[in-house]
Amino acid sequence: MFAIMAPGQGSQTPGMLAGWLRDPVHAERVQAWSEAADCDLAHLGTKASAAEIARTENTQPLLVAQGLLAHQALATAVAEGAAVAVGHSVGELTAAAFAGVLTPTDAVRLAAVRGRAMAAACAEAPTSMAAVVGGDEPAVLARIAEHGLTAATFNGPGQIVAAGLTEDLQRLAAAPPPSATVKPLTVAGAFHTAYMESARQAVAAAAAGIDFAPPRTVLLSNADGEALATPEAVRQRLVDQVVRPVRWDLCLRGLARFAPGVTVSLPPAKTLANIVRRQYPELSVVPVGSARDISKALARIEATESAEGGPIRAGV
Repeated sequence: MFAIMAPGQGSQTPGMLAGWLRDPVHAERVQAWSEAADCDLAHLGTKASAAEIARTENTQPLLVAQGLLAHQALATAVAEGAAVAVGHSVGELTAAAFAGVLTPTDAVRLAAVRGRAMAAACAEAPTSMAAVVGGDEPAVLARIAEHGLTAATFNGPGQIVAAGLTEDLQRLAAAPPPSATVKPLTVAGAFHTAYMESARQAVAAAAAGIDFAPPRTVLLSNADGEALATPEAVRQRLVDQVVRPVRWDLCLRGLARFAPGVTVSLPPAKTLANIVRRQYPELSVVPVGSARDISKALARIEATESAEGGPIRAGV
């Protein structure tokens, strides 16, 4: 069994599609996805500045598109072997496409709707996010709540992201939890909180018009790290995720339970690969940073399946 992880917002880098688009097949796919998403993904992935791709409406479809280029290159392995798919925040759309729940085109289209809607929601109130590093988790959560903030992302022990009104985040930074440090994040708003309700409604409307299929692989949910078994469950979780915390800690715990022989970190790969290596050093991670890394990932998957006695069906 192998696993894939798809990254979320904040992992993007300028020129991230340049190497991929040298392949005419990839270039054709990106053109089709650009039309579906109503944005120029080729420009965003090759010539756009760091500031331009940091805009939420641009970041989200761009990240999903790059992850799905790697997904297409790994398609043979997915068809043959058992796999676990998990994505961080918007990366959950990439994972859903990897699992066969969404078509790649629908995943990019929904990411574009999500990005635009979340960007619009950010303009409704002065909100932001801040990483709270270290400290005792109960004390950290209590201090976050004390300031009227939400624990929006749990990346692992000592890695919680608080979100809410900017003035409340400033108060948290001025009086951090014991033994913790508060680091403001450069983001557009309070993602994964009630401040994104208008975005949730927009994503729900868009998702209602898309066909969702049963997962062909194990697909872990950001809500609790558990596997989703039905199309409707995936649809509801993807919609609700916009206003609910990302429990990446529970996702990794769920991933570790499956003990995959190799975990492929889809591009941009470094952030999630490093988190897994710190928290679960027993898991073997192969980062795919560029198209050149695909052959390495396929070789590791093949070696894993060979050691396990051949391809195994996911049975989901």
